Amino acid sequence: MAKKKSITRISDKKRGRPKVRFSLWGLIFIFLLSFLGCFIIYMLAANMNQNFWEEEFDKIVVEENSDKNSYYDITVENSEEQNQNTQNRHANPIQQSQTKDKSYLDTCCLVTDSLLLGIDKCTDFKDVIGNEVLNAANCNTVTIDTSYGNKTAYEILQAKKPEKIYIMLGSDIGTSKIDDMVSNYTEFVRNVRGYLQSSDIYILQLPPVLESNEKINNSLINEYNTKLLTIANMTGVYCLDTNTALKSVDGSISQEYIDTETNALTNKAFKKITDYILCHTV
Repeated sequence: MAKKKSITRISDKKRGRPKVRFSLWGLIFIFLLSFLGCFIIYMLAANMNQNFWEEEFDKIVVEENSDKNSYYDITVENSEEQNQNTQNRHANPIQQSQTKDKSYLDTCCLVTDSLLLGIDKCTDFKDVIGNEVLNAANCNTVTIDTSYGNKTAYEILQAKKPEKIYIMLGSDIGTSKIDDMVSNYTEFVRNVRGYLQSSDIYILQLPPVLESNEKINNSLINEYNTKLLTIANMTGVYCLDTNTALKSVDGSISQEYIDTETNALTNKAFKKITDYILCHTV
């Protein structure tokens, strides 16, 4: 009698089971292993390239500022001016120094409006650029007739290339807006500073006025002079307190330094300013 064959059937449940079981710890291990591999490659690249970190951070800075161009421009501009200012180791306004010989003025050039026109006729200050029309608000556009042709004050300085440059502009105070005067004055000084980097540049503060003058007063003069000091500090040039040099005990200009009929500075004022320049140098 033949034996019956026993047939073992594999249930459907067993057939459906995956051959590889899911393991959370295994997935974590693979992730850590991948991260470690990437980190090793990153560090190897950093060690092989000396400029690696600088390049990486430069990329980040550019991306962060790509949508803030105006802020970035202002930051760069201020940074450049601060770098220029570090070259000026003397605190403004410049304090009294050993008096220079009059021959010092042979290396100097004065840019001025009607305030100091005529100073070359009674002092050793011979190189003067200016005319009656020039002032702080229009100093970048008004032309002056010279041996170099009809040019702006900046263009004349480019041609002359003087060692020392002194600037007094502000005859339009009381008629022009202070903001316009300061804005154009700043532009002028920046241009001169940028082109004549080896020249010493001095901003001369405006002299005081008589209190009886109805057009302007000394409070306005002081406000303007404070802004001139700021321009000097911001652009890295020097500033002279020629206001105090001509001031009387009551805060107004001394009578000997002003013509009460024309409100123009006298020859004594011109000589006083010239003497002040000679004993306030760097």
